[in-house]
Amino acid sequence: MRNNYDDIINLPHHVSKRHPQMSMLNRAAQFAPFAALTGYEAAISEVTNNMDNQQEIFPDAEESSG
Repeated sequence: MRNNYDDIINLPHHVSKRHPQMSMLNRAAQFAPFAALTGYEAAISEVTNNMDNQQEIFPDAEESSG
């Protein structure tokens, strides 16, 4: 059975003469995680803290609402 890549599998790796190779640090930076939702964690923490504070101020709020 013939493999689809038989014609290129043993060719040497191409190295551009025009463009220098990217440093490992810059290459790694391309794949580094980023915060798509800037401030999201802070907003969640603030809401959670506000809810905790409300439960401390009104500890029986769940019991009286039903």
